[in-house]
Amino acid sequence: MRHKTASDSTAKPDKGSLDSTEELVRARAYQLYEERGCEDGHELDDWLQAEAEIVGKKPVAAGAEELKAGALRLQRKGRKS
Repeated sequence: MRHKTASDSTAKPDKGSLDSTEELVRARAYQLYEERGCEDGHELDDWLQAEAEIVGKKPVAAGAEELKAGALRLQRKGRKS
């Protein structure tokens, strides 16, 4: 029986694994696009969100999304006045 070494845990994933992960991210990003009603202009946000869900990392653009949402709320509030 072979024991795991430090290099085993830091080894790069094989190409098939990367292709599979990318395909999962692509499918989820498209699903997010459809859930938003196929509204264009959010490709990067969708990709980062999907990547975060699949790979488990927080998207860098998360803070930007919160800022955008806040700005939209302020715009809508200003229109109501």
